[in-house]
Order: sequence, then C-alpha cells, then structure tokens
Amino acid sequence: MAAPLSATGLSNSLHSTFHGSWATSFAGGDRAMLARPAPASVRVSRPRRSLPRMGNVNEGKGIFAPLVVFTRNIIGRKRFNQLRGKAIALHSQVITEFCKTIGADGKQRQGLIRLAKKNGEKLGFLA
Repeated sequence: MAAPLSATGLSNSLHSTFHGSWATSFAGGDRAMLARPAPASVRVSRPRRSLPRMGNVNEGKGIFAPLVVFTRNIIGRKRFNQLRGKAIALHSQVITEFCKTIGADGKQRQGLIRLAKKNGEKLGFLA
C-alpha cells in the first residue's frame, strides 16, 4: 500500500535530516564570504586545441619501413630528415623533367608528384 500524500503532494514518509534555516547552517565566516559581490567580469580561457600532428598515417607500414626506421635511428632524426628532403627534391626534379619531355602541363606534374608521395607512403619510405 502506498503512503498517503500530504497537501504538497509528497509522501508523509519522506523525512529530511535538515533542521533549521539556510542562514543558520553556514558558519559566520561563510556568510560574510557569500555576502561579497561577485566580480564584474570573469576571464574564461578557451579550451586548448590539440595541435595537428605532422605524421604519416602509414607510420611503420610498408615494405621499406623497417629499413627507413633503422637508418633514421643510426644517423639521427635531424640528418635523416635532411637526406630525405634532398631525395624528395631530387625526385620532384626528375618528375618535372619527365613532364617537360612528354609535354605535360603543370596540373599533370602536380598530380604525378602527389602520386609519388602516396606511393612512398604505401611503400614505407615516409615512415
């Protein structure tokens, strides 16, 4: 059987352990702190965005990835990145010369360079 409802609509069986008023429940020091006005403006910082990570989606994948990682560990990351940059620049020059030879326009040349990058990622050269 359900408990009878009072005039407020609540059950008589619900009892509170709180006796008194809100004013008497706070110590004197707390009341003084609550009486102070709130600051006029509050500076809220934006949530920090994670920085975009430069990296290869196929990191560690591809047939040449172990050799690339081994070489990078032996000669050091800085020197390795310099060598890789030179190799990429040389390859881009070869592609450019090839495009000049066959009469391809700039858009086709850019497409070939992008294709070379994708293939390098798949093979593990950019690991």
